[in-house]
Amino acid sequence: MKTTKGYLFDYGGTLDTAGCHWGMFIWHAYQRQHVPVDEAQYREAYVFAERMLGKRPIIQSDYSFWKTLDVKLCIQFEYLQEKGYLCTGDFNMARLHAAIMDELYQQVKLITARSRKVLEQLRESAPLVLVSNFYGNMSVVLQEFQLDRLFRQVVESAVVGVRKPDKRIFQMGVEALGLAPQDVVVVGDSIQKDIQPAKRLGCQTVWLKGEGWTSDPVDAADADRIIASLDELLFTEA
Repeated sequence: MKTTKGYLFDYGGTLDTAGCHWGMFIWHAYQRQHVPVDEAQYREAYVFAERMLGKRPIIQSDYSFWKTLDVKLCIQFEYLQEKGYLCTGDFNMARLHAAIMDELYQQVKLITARSRKVLEQLRESAPLVLVSNFYGNMSVVLQEFQLDRLFRQVVESAVVGVRKPDKRIFQMGVEALGLAPQDVVVVGDSIQKDIQPAKRLGCQTVWLKGEGWTSDPVDAADADRIIASLDELLFTEA
């Protein structure tokens, strides 16, 4: 890869789950807490909740990550109950919800703390900008995990009116850095939403490869580099 003069980072799935798709991240918590639904039923609920949150302004600009996650899980559980997939007679729903919330939140705290250490080191040599599909409360979430001071600017889809995979949102990030696209490295966990549009713009690309939403083959041709951990960004390829 060429010399890096600036970075564009994705947030969800990259800085908070270490490359694991959020749908799978939550599903594994369901499994560990023995939620009595199968994966197909859970996937229905996850997709339903994400589509609802995308269409309606349910997440408010002052919502913390904790509150955002709480809303997501509430919508999922309500869907599972309405479909008859989840019956509450055999367990305490509130206790189960709280257990999943606590588990996921503690995991994210640990992962974002590790991400913060990497970002702090990278920022010593190049500026950072965040480019994220989010709900309008990104600034609150960044403060919550002590990431807010690391980025020169935050380009958030709900604020700028452009969503990934539209390459224009990456163009905004490049402009915020004040650099040419070829001097910018884009780091993200999604080939379709991060790597491909960034490559079309002319940026260098690093794919954080983790557990995806599906097991379908992924064409990684547009990734200039593939990493399994953000720590690898601190070391030059051999």
